[in-house]
Amino acid sequence: MNFTDLFIRRPVLSMVVSVLILLIGLRAMMDLPIRQYPELKNTVITVTTAYPGASPDLMQGFITTPIEQAVATAEGIDYIGSTSTQGQSVVTAYIRLNFDPNVAMTDIMAKVQQVKYQLPREANDPVILKSTGETTSILYMGFASQTLSGAAITDYLSRVVQPVLATVDGVASAQVLGGQTFAMRVWLDPEKMAARGISAGDVAAAIRANNYQAAPGQMKSVFVVSNVTTNTGLTDAEQFRRMVVKAGDGSLVRIEDVATVELGAQSNNSSVSMNGQQAVFIGINGTPTGNPLDIVADIRRLVPDLQRNLPPGLEMEIVYDSTRFIQASIDEVVKTLAEAVGIVILVIFLFLGSFRSVMIPIVTIPLSIIGAATFMLAFGFSLNLLTLLAMVLAIGLVVDDAIVVVENVHRHVEEGKSPVQAAMIGAREIVGPVVSMTITLAAVYAPIGFLGGLTGALFREFAFTLAGAVIISGVVALTLSPMMASVLLSPAATEGRFARFVERGFGRLEGWYGRRLHGALDFRPATLLFGVGVLASVGFLFANTMAELAPEEDQGILFGITKAPQYANLDYVDIYGAQADRIFAQYPETDTRFVLNGLPTLTQGFAGMILEPWDQRTRSAKELQPLVQADLAAVTGINVFMVSPPALPGSTGGLPVQMVISAPSDYRTIWDAMERIKDAATKSGLFIVTDSDLRFDSPVVRLTVDRSKAADLGVSMQAIGDTLAVMVGGNYVNRFNLNGRSYEVIPQVPRDERLTPESLTRYWVKTAGGQQVPLSTFVSIRTETEPNALSKHNQLPSATFQAVPMPGATIGQAVDFLEEQAKLHLPAGFRHDWLSESRQYVTEGGQLALTFVFALVVIYLVLAAQFESLRDPLVILVSVPMSIFGALLPLFFGLATMNIYTQVGLVTLIGLISKHGILMVAFAREMQIGENADRRAAIEHAARVRLRPILMTTAAMVVGLLPLLTASGAGAASRFSIGLVIVSGMLIGTLFTLFVLPAVYTLLATDHRAAAGSRRVAEIESVG
Repeated sequence: MNFTDLFIRRPVLSMVVSVLILLIGLRAMMDLPIRQYPELKNTVITVTTAYPGASPDLMQGFITTPIEQAVATAEGIDYIGSTSTQGQSVVTAYIRLNFDPNVAMTDIMAKVQQVKYQLPREANDPVILKSTGETTSILYMGFASQTLSGAAITDYLSRVVQPVLATVDGVASAQVLGGQTFAMRVWLDPEKMAARGISAGDVAAAIRANNYQAAPGQMKSVFVVSNVTTNTGLTDAEQFRRMVVKAGDGSLVRIEDVATVELGAQSNNSSVSMNGQQAVFIGINGTPTGNPLDIVADIRRLVPDLQRNLPPGLEMEIVYDSTRFIQASIDEVVKTLAEAVGIVILVIFLFLGSFRSVMIPIVTIPLSIIGAATFMLAFGFSLNLLTLLAMVLAIGLVVDDAIVVVENVHRHVEEGKSPVQAAMIGAREIVGPVVSMTITLAAVYAPIGFLGGLTGALFREFAFTLAGAVIISGVVALTLSPMMASVLLSPAATEGRFARFVERGFGRLEGWYGRRLHGALDFRPATLLFGVGVLASVGFLFANTMAELAPEEDQGILFGITKAPQYANLDYVDIYGAQADRIFAQYPETDTRFVLNGLPTLTQGFAGMILEPWDQRTRSAKELQPLVQADLAAVTGINVFMVSPPALPGSTGGLPVQMVISAPSDYRTIWDAMERIKDAATKSGLFIVTDSDLRFDSPVVRLTVDRSKAADLGVSMQAIGDTLAVMVGGNYVNRFNLNGRSYEVIPQVPRDERLTPESLTRYWVKTAGGQQVPLSTFVSIRTETEPNALSKHNQLPSATFQAVPMPGATIGQAVDFLEEQAKLHLPAGFRHDWLSESRQYVTEGGQLALTFVFALVVIYLVLAAQFESLRDPLVILVSVPMSIFGALLPLFFGLATMNIYTQVGLVTLIGLISKHGILMVAFAREMQIGENADRRAAIEHAARVRLRPILMTTAAMVVGLLPLLTASGAGAASRFSIGLVIVSGMLIGTLFTLFVLPAVYTLLATDHRAAAGSRRVAEIESVG
């Protein structure tokens, strides 16, 4: 008994199998998490070391170099970068994708600890932070007030709001941005200090001695233990003012005699504005396993309570919510899914002409898609944009097998057999092709599922979800579909007016096709020559198609990366940042604006214009970007580079095009090479803006000490350094307690005492004899410029080129151009590497090309095993270049680019178009063996008989994907890319396949008649 006979004989068993698939799938779907993309672990670990007042040279030589040498030996490092600026060293380790972030963090902490003893004693301890996930927070909350200072707002947020938000499930950190932490500021007066014989070292020593956090312990009596406390520490500004600095000769010199003391801000190096009003932000960062939708939903539930408890005059607003795009994208895909189902049902009805016939393949859709959730849950997948996209594609795929079954049974019913007889005979005939098509499609996605890197991490869930749906559709087609056909199909189903119209139409179409195919086979050389021409043109089309990693999506926001001159202070960047904010406000599409200045360094920052929802504006973010950039060019004081958020996760942020050059050379030589590349890039017309992170625009005041004069006066170099460090450096001496939290105590001269280089020489230093002398006695001054930052890439001095491509230009074109410029302009010994989205393109762009070849090999082997022939699979795969030609045509004419989505579409086409060949070749093979037909007669008859299922499966797939081509709103670009490739490839590939494949079959296919009558077969059958 044939396998399919069992389910026709036992219809209840068939129903039970399908109901179990449905119920288990529904239960699994309820447990699937919802995300934007599959879970990724892209980890960045930063080691930040502060040494206030230290020069970039000192930071690089004494802090950055030993730390980066140690970090470079840690496990899991992809590459490392470092930056040494005034008073700060930052070493950044970029961890390989999906490497365990906890292992990397532990290893790097141990490495830093090994070299900690090498760092200067005066430097702060290194701060090691791990960031796993996106570079942009998933939520920004703004807090603004007309009455409270920035330091007061920050203190409230850190005490009340931040702890509440940090406890939300899935939140990795709640980071305060643009805040001003409290500090006890001791503003020194150099003249008063000199008049009273007080040096900077005396003030620092007095603070250390008189603001002491004592730990006296406990007093133990016979039966009672008592804790001992003492007020050796200071707690408010008045106590600091009354602190004694110098005592003697019956007089006391207090801090208030030589300084002004206030509870102020620790630093004024950053600021935030929200819709033009000064504010403080909290950025919410999620954990790698956290669901952004759940995190934001939980935080929004906390918002009413937080607002009720805010101090008077403090306002709170959610400024940016990344899940708005995520949710909108998911809603659009779900809408597309529903549209595709409706369209496919209509198409099948138009081809079959009977509602009873339509029910059989339609049942396959929910069973296959919901049943695939079982595979997804078992493999730890989630419902995300890519798995939902897989379900959209699956709609056209999963009905194919059932359509083939129904059409074959329908044909036998028309020949006069009863529905049960037709179902049993038709199902037996179609088992082989259905198994072949199912295995072929599933095998296509196996190579994608086993890819590494970002492509594999993203599309593994896509591939296996689609393969799971296809496998279940094959099971349903061989179990439920034959049983339903035996019950629902009948001669009466084809007797309706519309059904007869459809039958007559297909009868005429089959006759027309048969005549044209017969004529094409009479002129086989011409047909084969045409096929060779199509094959040859595939390479030309592929080579002349623009390439990028992923199409740019309208995510409802435009970011502006701001960069001020190195000499700029916060007042400077605030003024010009406000000008940029006013430009954002001019656009009617703008909903909310924000500007963050001084992050991550004083002269850098980022701004943003959050756009109205997609359905409330007529211009996309891509259309607005060059317009806003052109307006920002009028802001001459700073550079603002407008970019969209990265289209794919895993980017390190910044401008999309970044090439870093490095060499064991001095920074001036590197700067010269970078300027040549930057000049060529500016003239190329490929970029809206170009920039480099290396400039010689950082002013430096060099104090040269006459050591002989200093020694003659008894002034040590340490005394000079300590004086400048206290007066100018802004370093803290120790901490004080305020309401259960510790804050820094920072002595420094006021800003008006350090406005000019000459003011530095008016500070006084104590000689060995105790007298005070001004620094001008033995110090000379000169001003110079130096690099704005000393950057390294993989421990070599480096500079990074950054740019935004012109509209219409792709990252692929930018990378190719910069590769040429690197060969032309980089001297011997230089090397270059890629960062940000450019790095993703270079490392990931070619992975699917190899996968495409591997998929072809896998399918060939699967088909060879199915057909027991090494030649028949070659005939089937003739369809592939035909469909690839059709898919590349719209890409060649610029309707889309060669990107990660179109490449997946090309791989998908291999399986889709191969199904046509399988239907023809399997039927022709049976005719050769069963009816002793020659190859031409067999393939002509097979092509005519299989014309309707081929056209039906093509139409179901193509029309089911039309919603992808007409998609708009969030995530439309990626859906359009994959839909365009599959639709054009299927349409053109099917048309060519119907004529070229039969011609190739008559030339290459195995002669199964001869094989069936061979001596080997006879001997095998004789054994029995």
